[in-house]
Amino acid sequence: MAGKPKLHYMNGRLRMEPIRWLLAAAGVEFEEQILESREDMEKLINDGSLMFQQVPMVEIDGMKLAQTRAILNYIAAKYNLYGRNIKERALIDMYSEGIADLYEMILRLPLFPPDEQDAKMTQIRERTTNRYFPAFEKVLKSHGQHYLVGNRLSKADIHLVEVITMLKRLTPVLLTNFPLLKAIEFLPEHTYQFHIVTTE
Repeated sequence: MAGKPKLHYMNGRLRMEPIRWLLAAAGVEFEEQILESREDMEKLINDGSLMFQQVPMVEIDGMKLAQTRAILNYIAAKYNLYGRNIKERALIDMYSEGIADLYEMILRLPLFPPDEQDAKMTQIRERTTNRYFPAFEKVLKSHGQHYLVGNRLSKADIHLVEVITMLKRLTPVLLTNFPLLKAIEFLPEHTYQFHIVTTE
């Protein structure tokens, strides 16, 4: 029997967090190897464990997977969170890429100098409320289901809930005009009640 997936990353959320959410939503226990120093990173590089000399990296099913989207796609496919056919998978990928664009804006926010952060936060709010949230609200409204694709949980739903959670911490009022997106946080189904493991 295969062991638990092992996640290699720094002591933080960032690009490993969507992987944690996806594994947690699938009910998969995992281990984390926190990189505490440059030496820890160099050891992985020297061992040949990092194909592109960067993390995140996940050891799973005898592989050492790099590149966040490749890791997410593998986990989603393995645990039936990636649609039932090629059409559903294409929609899931499209929605996930849109969510990733918004996620990337949020991740980059702390990298800007303090005097630029207000303007960047304003841009995130504008893009969220005028571009991304309307698109996902429209999808949910178009088919009247709780999930984005195929009336079942997929990686796109999990990524969307994660981004909503992040944005609520930054600016809680963004969901005011999006009742269907707001509702998914409070669905009674166990799928949205998973425990998220973090290293912070």
